[in-house]
Amino acid sequence: MKYEIVKKDITVVGGGLAGVCAAVAAARLGKKVALIQNRPVLGGNSSSEVRVWVVGATKHGVNRYARETGIMGEMFVENQYRNPDGNPYMWDLIILEKVKAESNIELFLNTDVREIESSGREDSRTIHSVTGWMMGSERHIRFESPVYLDCTGDGLIGFLARAAYRIGREGKSEYNESWAPDQSDEITLGSTILFYTRDEGHPVKYVAPSFAKDITTTSIPERRIIRSGDSGCHYWWIEWGGELDTVHEDARIRDELWSVIYGIWDYIKNSGKFEAENMTLEWVGAIPGKREYRRFIGDYTLTQNDIVEQVEFADRVAFGGWSIDLHPPGGMYAEASGSKHLQADGIYHIPFRSLYSKNVDNLLFAGRNISASHVAFGSTRVMATCAVIGEAAGTGAAYAVEKRMTPREIHTHHIKELQQTLLKQDASVIGIKNEQTEDLARQAEITASSTCETIQVTHAAETYQLEKDVAFLFPVELQMEGIELKVTAKKSTELTIELWDTGKPQNYIPHHMIDKKTIEVKPGEAEWVAVDIPWHPSERQNAFVIVKENPDVALHRSDQPVTGVLSFEDVGDAKTTGLFENEKSSITKWSMKNCVRKPFCFRVQGKTAAYAPAKVTNGLQRPYRGPNLWKSDVMNKTEEWLTLKWDREVSIRGIHLTWNDDVNEDLINLHHHRTPFDIIPELVKNYEVQVLVDQKWRTVVEVDHNRKRKQVHYLNHTDKTSQCRLVIHETNGSPHAEVVEVRVYG
Repeated sequence: MKYEIVKKDITVVGGGLAGVCAAVAAARLGKKVALIQNRPVLGGNSSSEVRVWVVGATKHGVNRYARETGIMGEMFVENQYRNPDGNPYMWDLIILEKVKAESNIELFLNTDVREIESSGREDSRTIHSVTGWMMGSERHIRFESPVYLDCTGDGLIGFLARAAYRIGREGKSEYNESWAPDQSDEITLGSTILFYTRDEGHPVKYVAPSFAKDITTTSIPERRIIRSGDSGCHYWWIEWGGELDTVHEDARIRDELWSVIYGIWDYIKNSGKFEAENMTLEWVGAIPGKREYRRFIGDYTLTQNDIVEQVEFADRVAFGGWSIDLHPPGGMYAEASGSKHLQADGIYHIPFRSLYSKNVDNLLFAGRNISASHVAFGSTRVMATCAVIGEAAGTGAAYAVEKRMTPREIHTHHIKELQQTLLKQDASVIGIKNEQTEDLARQAEITASSTCETIQVTHAAETYQLEKDVAFLFPVELQMEGIELKVTAKKSTELTIELWDTGKPQNYIPHHMIDKKTIEVKPGEAEWVAVDIPWHPSERQNAFVIVKENPDVALHRSDQPVTGVLSFEDVGDAKTTGLFENEKSSITKWSMKNCVRKPFCFRVQGKTAAYAPAKVTNGLQRPYRGPNLWKSDVMNKTEEWLTLKWDREVSIRGIHLTWNDDVNEDLINLHHHRTPFDIIPELVKNYEVQVLVDQKWRTVVEVDHNRKRKQVHYLNHTDKTSQCRLVIHETNGSPHAEVVEVRVYG
C-alpha cells in the first residue's frame, strides 16, 4: 500500500455535475483543486453508468429563456455539436475533457473518501483533512486543504464532519409549506435503475431470470405507462426505496429495481400485448440513481414559498426552474401518479447562504444536498441546477481561499464581488448587472454598422387555423403604437386581441391585462390587419399578446425565428395521467412545444430600441425585461461591425465576447430529443477583433468556425488605442449578427 498526502487550495469530493462545475470554476480562478470521485467516470447520475437526462430550469421547454449558461452551458452546447445522438459514452468524454482542460485540477477517480479529520465546537467545526482509498492502485491518500466542498450527493463528508443536516420531510408548520406533510417523517424520494433496448432486426427470445418479478401481480401495468419502444429515462418511474434508508439499504433497493426491470421486460416480450419480437435488452444499469438523502443546513434554508414566489435574494448566485417534483412514498408500486408537480411562474433564485454549512466553518456543498426543505429540494435536485449551484459554490470556495475567510465571511463582506465574478464567468445568475469598474467597455461609446429597429415576422411558411387561443411575446422599448396580424379569413368575422404584461422581469406569461380590442376581419388570403392597441410602459418589458380563438380565421406562421419573439398555444390545464399530476399553472397552460422557432406572423408599428448597440454593455447577459443584445439588420452577405470608442487611449489586454446561443432552445445530454441543427444558428461563426493604431485598423484576433457562447481573448501587444472594433463576417445560420456582451480589460 502506498501512503500519500495531497495538499491543494480546495478539495472537492464528488464528481457529479455539481462537483465538476465547482472544481472547474475554482480552477479557472487560479486555485489548485483536488477533484475526488469514487467511480471510474465523472458525471454522477448523468454518466454512462446511470444515464439520467440532465434537466434543469428549462423543464423540457416549459420555462422560457431558461437554459443554463456558464460551465453547464458550455457542456450542453458542446454536446449538442459532438453528440447529437445522445451517446452516453460521448457525454462521459465531454465531462472528462472539461476537467482535463484545467491544469489546476488534479483528478482522482476510483477514490472513495471514508475518513476525515475535524475538530471544534459543535457550532464551529473545521475540517483538517479527508482520506480516501484509490481502488485498483492501493493508494491511501490524505487530502489537506483550507476549504472543502461536499458534492457527494449523499453528503458523506459533511456527515463525517458533524455538519448539521436533515433527512426526510419537514412538517407543514415548520416552513408553512402547503406541499409538506402534516407531520415530519424520514421518507425520501426513491432510487431508480434504467435500461436500454434495441431492435435487432430479427426475432430475439427472452427467458426471464428466476428473480424477475411478475408485475401483473402489482399495480404497475394499470398505473404506469409501458411501451415496447421506450427505454432509458422514459422509465424514470421505476422508483423504489423512499420508505427505506436509501444509502444503507442501497443493495436491497438495487435488487428490487432489478427484479422489476427484468419483470417489465418479460411482460413486454412474452405477454403478447406488445410488438417486441425483434427487441432485446441492450443495457441495464447496475447502480441505483439516488434522488435524495442528507440535506445540509446552511445559514438559509430554501423553501417552497421562496420558489413559488420567486424571491429575489440579495445574495443570489444561481437559478433553478424545474417544477417542485415530488413522488409518492411507494414509488412504482403506489396507486398515486408517479409524480406531482408545482410550477413557479418562471425561474427562481438560489442564495449563497444555502451553499455553506452553518456549523462547519470551511465546508461548502453543491448538488442535491444543499440547504433546502424537502419540498424545495423537489426542484433544486435536478442535475443542471445542481451544476450551476456547483459553479457558484466553487467560485465561493475560491474567494474563501483567496481572502482567507470563511464562506460566511465571504457572504457578509464580499457577496457583491462574488456575484460580479460569476457574471464575468457567464454563470447562471439572473437580474444582476455587470458593475465592474475595471471593465473598460462600460466607459466606451458603442456604435454599429446597422441595427435592427423593427420587430416583425413577415415570411409565412404555413397557415394556422385559429381553433384555440394563441399568443406571441415581444420586447417593448419603450413604446408600441399598435400591431398588425397576417390573417386569412373565410368570411367576415371579428377577432379579439388582448395585450398583457408579464409581471416579473424574468417571466413570460400573461400577468395583468393592459388592453383588449375586437376588430373586424374581412374575407381574404394572407391579409395584414391592423390592431390599434398602443402601449407606452414606464420601463422596458415584454408584451404578451393573446389572439382569441376563431375557427373562421387562420393566422400565418413562419419558419424563421426572430430573437426576442416567442409564440404560444393555449393547451388548457395539464391533465393527470398515471405518471404526472400537475397543479394548474399559466406557464403550462401557455405552451411553446409546437411553436419553437415557428413564430406567428405579425408586425409591431413603430421603431424599437430593444436591439440597440449599447445593449452589449448594459450589464445584463441574459434575457430580462427584453433580449439584452445588439442585433444588426439582415447581413445580406456583408460584414457587420460593432465599435467601442473611448475619450482617451487605453491598453487592452483581454476581450470577453458573449454571443447569442439562444438560451430558449432546450438542450439535453442524452436521448430526449435532438435539434434540427448541431450549432445554434444565432451564434457568430467567423469574426475579427481589431484595434485602431496610427489611424489604421489592426486585426488582433481572428476566429473561424466558432460554436461557443463565450470567448475570451488575451492580447499580447501593448499598443494603446482609442477604438476597438468587432467585425462579424458570418453566423452559423442566422441572417443577423447578434452580440450579447462585450467586456474589455486593461
